[in-house]
Amino acid sequence: MNSVKRPVALVTGASAGIGKSIVKQLQQDGWKVYGAARRVEAMRDIEKEGASVLALDVTDDQSMQTCIDTIIQQEGQIDALVNNAGYGSYGTVEDVDIDEARRQFEVNVFGLARLTQLVLPHMREANQGRIVNISSMGGRIWMPVGGWYHATKYCVEVLSDALRLETKPFGIHVSVIQPGAIESEWSGIAADNLKKTAKTSPYQKIVQAMVNALTNYDSASKPEVIAKAVSKALNSKKPKRRYAAPFDAKALIFLHWIMPDRIWDRFIMMALKAS
Repeated sequence: MNSVKRPVALVTGASAGIGKSIVKQLQQDGWKVYGAARRVEAMRDIEKEGASVLALDVTDDQSMQTCIDTIIQQEGQIDALVNNAGYGSYGTVEDVDIDEARRQFEVNVFGLARLTQLVLPHMREANQGRIVNISSMGGRIWMPVGGWYHATKYCVEVLSDALRLETKPFGIHVSVIQPGAIESEWSGIAADNLKKTAKTSPYQKIVQAMVNALTNYDSASKPEVIAKAVSKALNSKKPKRRYAAPFDAKALIFLHWIMPDRIWDRFIMMALKAS
């Protein structure tokens, strides 16, 4: 990307799990990496390993502007943005408070989109750049009790598709990563939020089945699997539009593609009953 200086990447949601793994992987790849998150103290380990850390709240416009301005002032460039910040708030469409639904869109969609808007002028000026949006296999499939979360990830998918075509003339590549079951804080947070919404829910049966599924992550893969997918998206001359990982994400996305909706619904309900 740049023969004089190391390419510069910003990774959001870098305080845990997938985000930290991405930072470490990109450092190994030779990038100058900025890890950003609200919990700066939780990033001290990656800071000791050579990453630069910044405070960032993707629901606060001033925080996002300050983050990008700081990188440009210090580096003079930003070659890659990895939009990893996000969370899962599960509950039936009826049970989830509409303010919580809005917050999930603010974090998972509008924060991602606004940060992208802030980096694009710098990438267009350089006539190069990479944007990697961490979506989910949930951006291609659906399950009950995850409607609001799935809706945010479907938005990430289509925004990425439109962005890819819009920015191609400026030498900017856009890729989507679709994680499956990964060892991280995500499932625990989603399960906790689900339990809160489900205390008096008329959907107790299906809600409890999803709680069991979210807490039974014995087969989850290490976050390094996703970090390697991000590495491919950022370092390949011709990056793919989508990277699904690990195998469960690839398998479920494929099954959803070949199954009629009615069969998919039955398949998902049977899987939940078995969880």
